[in-house]
Amino acid sequence: MTEEEPEAIRRRPGGRAARVRQAVLTAAMEVLAEEGIARLTIAGVAARAGVNETTVYRRWGTREKLVLDAMLAGSSAGIPVPDTGAVRTDLAAFARALAEYLATPTGRSVARAAALSSDDPDLAEAWQTFWQSRLDQAGVIVTRAVERGELPADTDTALVLELLCSPLQTRAVLGHRPIEPDLPERLTSLVLDGLRARTDG
Repeated sequence: MTEEEPEAIRRRPGGRAARVRQAVLTAAMEVLAEEGIARLTIAGVAARAGVNETTVYRRWGTREKLVLDAMLAGSSAGIPVPDTGAVRTDLAAFARALAEYLATPTGRSVARAAALSSDDPDLAEAWQTFWQSRLDQAGVIVTRAVERGELPADTDTALVLELLCSPLQTRAVLGHRPIEPDLPERLTSLVLDGLRARTDG
């Protein structure tokens, strides 16, 4: 495969560069799902994607940045942020999408990898960036609810999403109990009931 200069790649974002990026990110997520993050290498991803290793290094620079980009792309596509017009249905839909994503090999691999502590500061930083990015994306659910008057102005966005999502992620990582079909709605009710009790008190 013929290499292109970075400037040429940037001038054609919808052409070969976009196809290469998608192929590499898809390959990275496949390796992550099949072998885990410990065995993911740029060389292995490049080979699976059918591109030169130097192409991957030039675009992403490090394995950690590649993993981060792949996880963000995969989770954004697999866990869309809904806008139903009401906080209850928004949270329930988001939790259902998360549960469905965690039921896939890729989703389980991401959850398990993200739950591991890392002595590698670059990898630890990548995980932190991943979680913060997902929090920022999903946090609009709470922001909209506050603007509509459904939630108090001082609602802790991160806490709401953690209370909603952590039980699903724990079950996916530990596998001790299944994620029942009605669990997203039950978690949504528990979170909102808790917020209302705090407000009423």
